[in-house]
Amino acid sequence: QVHLVESGGGLVQAGGSLRLSCTASGSIFSANTMGWYRQAPGNQRDLVATETSGGVTKYADSVKGRFAISRDNAENTVYLQMNSLKPEDTAVYYCYAYVRLGSSSYYSNYWGQGTQVTVSS
Repeated sequence: QVHLVESGGGLVQAGGSLRLSCTASGSIFSANTMGWYRQAPGNQRDLVATETSGGVTKYADSVKGRFAISRDNAENTVYLQMNSLKPEDTAVYYCYAYVRLGSSSYYSNYWGQGTQVTVSS
């Protein structure tokens, strides 16, 4: 099917930066929306940022001006540049992709396994 492989998480001090990347592989015909969600302990999984294949982006209010999403459509890869990180950004970050397989006529949601981002104060 589709595999989403994330990288770039880790431990950083408040005010620092991290860059996450995620590549989707498999029999992909088209990747529509790709992006990132996050989940802190005891919380629900929330949107961080998404980008459509046409370049339309959406951000959570809490990250606007600090995070930037970008994509390489040819490589089915999505990035998240995170600057001015705060302790409240600490969470598991999940890659998301809305993908149509070559053998299918419809799109489906896919998730990565998650990467931990920890911001120390």
